Amino acid sequence: MTSQTHSVPTADQIRRAPKVLLHDHLDGGLRPGTIVELAREQGYENLPETEPDKLGAWFREAADSGSLERYLETFAHTCAVMQTREALFRVAAECAVDLAEDGVVYAEVRYAPEQHLEGGLTLEEVVEAVNAGFREGERQARANGHRIRVGALLTAMRHAARSLEIAELANAYRDSGVVGFDIAGAEAGYPPTRHLDAFEYLKRENNHFTIHAGEAFGLPSIWQALQWCGADRLGHGVRIIDDIEVADDGSVRLGRLAAYVRDKRIPLEMCPSSNLQTGAAASIGEHPIGLLRTLHFRATVNTDNRLMSGTSMSREFELLTEAFDYTLDDMQWFSVNAMKSAFIPFDERLAMINEVIKPGYAELRSEWLFQQTAATSGSSGRED
Repeated sequence: MTSQTHSVPTADQIRRAPKVLLHDHLDGGLRPGTIVELAREQGYENLPETEPDKLGAWFREAADSGSLERYLETFAHTCAVMQTREALFRVAAECAVDLAEDGVVYAEVRYAPEQHLEGGLTLEEVVEAVNAGFREGERQARANGHRIRVGALLTAMRHAARSLEIAELANAYRDSGVVGFDIAGAEAGYPPTRHLDAFEYLKRENNHFTIHAGEAFGLPSIWQALQWCGADRLGHGVRIIDDIEVADDGSVRLGRLAAYVRDKRIPLEMCPSSNLQTGAAASIGEHPIGLLRTLHFRATVNTDNRLMSGTSMSREFELLTEAFDYTLDDMQWFSVNAMKSAFIPFDERLAMINEVIKPGYAELRSEWLFQQTAATSGSSGRED
């Protein structure tokens, strides 16, 4: 906790606080009701449940296996109903609306275009449908009194061989809503170095990319993502904790890789609830984000897959405030970290920080001050 001047925020304050999301999967955030409706429309008959509440519970329970591989299997059902332009448009629009209602003001949402071709769409048509959906969702959010900006990250699957093609696609649409590139999927056996040609291409084009690393696999995955591939950010990166030693007296020693990550201010896209499901952390209270925040790593808070984890940005912060007594100051620190690390131009990031994020937290803090003043006055016992 960085400040003693403000209490732990309430759930309502957390929801209203301006939040920044860098790691969220489009196919991991569908509304259960939307999955049921799209499955019915498209004739998809393999859903494990056809009642929205039961289906949502099934996704959460199936993801609670402690295995990244088992966790990833749940995506077969969401991807199955995201094979038409109309479905992609709807899912993207609802994603933007849902995030905005949760107080997210900037989000980078990732998806793998190669997983949405079974209905006959081209890669370009997939990207254009999702981009159009995000713009529609932003419009609906404004109509509902919320503000959000959504950028897309195009993901290549690390077990496949289309990463260069997807990187070229990301570069082609970099001025049309796509802000960067990523690789995702099972880490073990599929190191990021298999996709060096894609990363080298993006670096030549001065484009941005993040890499899923240090989630199910350890330090070698992080080292390769940074030193061989040149990642701008680390997707998860939670296993960097393996290079940090905490002595019995509380003193801390950083290994060479951990020190490099901190010194270079490399953003860590941390997803606490998801990490519990995949076995990367035992509990929220034991999650490395607590120590990494204390040590001033550039840690950020993210959702990963809202459907599978039954979560939202507000819920992630509620869990963290309960575990670590985080205040609004801490929430602002995480949010500014994330905005600094976004893949949009510097002046636009700065404007979001100075004109949206900091004023939003200042307003919430002023509410707290007035509430404290009222409470103090009410308890004085004086009658004037």
